[in-house]
Amino acid sequence: MTGPLQGLRVIDLCSVISGPAATAILADQGADVIKVEALGGDITRQPRAQSPGFAPGFVSVNRGKRSLALDLKQTAGQAILWRLIEGADVFAQNFRPGAVDRLGFGYDAAAARHPGLVYLSISGVGPTGPYAGKRVYDPIIQALSGFADIQADPATGRPRMIRTIVADKTTAIYAAQAVTAALLARSRDGQGQHVEVSMLDAMLAYLWPEGYAPFTVIADGRQVAPTSPHDMIFQTADGYITLGAVSNAEWRGLCLALERPEWIDDPRFATNAARSANRQARLEGVEAALGGRSTAALVQALEANDVPCMPVLRRSEALDDPQVRANDAIVEIDQPGLGRIRQARPAARFSRTPALAPRPAPALGQDSVAILGEAGYSTTEIENFRSAGVIGTPGD
Repeated sequence: MTGPLQGLRVIDLCSVISGPAATAILADQGADVIKVEALGGDITRQPRAQSPGFAPGFVSVNRGKRSLALDLKQTAGQAILWRLIEGADVFAQNFRPGAVDRLGFGYDAAAARHPGLVYLSISGVGPTGPYAGKRVYDPIIQALSGFADIQADPATGRPRMIRTIVADKTTAIYAAQAVTAALLARSRDGQGQHVEVSMLDAMLAYLWPEGYAPFTVIADGRQVAPTSPHDMIFQTADGYITLGAVSNAEWRGLCLALERPEWIDDPRFATNAARSANRQARLEGVEAALGGRSTAALVQALEANDVPCMPVLRRSEALDDPQVRANDAIVEIDQPGLGRIRQARPAARFSRTPALAPRPAPALGQDSVAILGEAGYSTTEIENFRSAGVIGTPGD
């Protein structure tokens, strides 16, 4: 084992995406993450004919963990979970507010047994308020946070969502960072605490710097400029390109690269403020000036004038991009149930305690026997639990 979180144990009672993705970050960084699943397994396992229990999405947010299949409706199952929690550093759950308390494993109960525990609760909109009890998925938060409004069609005003679960994954990053901050605080005074992260709060924080810029200065009122119909992607003769010219020097370089020197002193574009005020005219002019040139020719001309630019890659192309390869950003591993798979390398690099290379996700109940043995249960007790359906093992 290696990684900055080596030696820490996380009991992961999360399901779907936001919680599992957060604890997967901790697993990548060396924590021993025990994923506690119902006997039927996390719903995102989505059994497939060729690989039951190993859907690609499940694998990616549960890699490197160990799986304990446990029936928490039974008293013996609850006792097992308490024993695990009492020996852990972190407990993570993403039930709807109130559900984990009714189960008997709320923060107050856990803190009473283990004052040093860092207890992570992830929710959709927070523990209180008019929407607290609602069932929430990523599109709900995209709608509620204003994210879909930012993507609105400029011609019709119709809000649009983006085609990735940005709220779930953003929440996971905030949650993982918050857990490590709480662990740092505990290293100073020995006290655990309750860390609460809602998807709504995470997305508002994520969007605020530019998405809510019109609402930051209260005296400015609530006027929002119409969305530009241009999305910073330009068509070339053989594909697409994106480019940016923020500073005056970059704008000058763009004018020279596109052979439009007259734009340099054009009052509509002479300053950053003017270029912002005349954004649509500027972007339409750039698009027209691209002409019928190829992507490669444009990139060469723009780079020669120090203008930030890049071809717009398809996902299949991004996998083989030379920069992606230079970063070793995509790795291949063997995943039981699926064979050879690709995974993104952990994003953060640590010079002294390198993060672990991506490891396979576990089968349902794959580690039940080993985990209970580590917790002090005898072979006979473990077999009795299995026979009574308190725990599950592969093949049960």
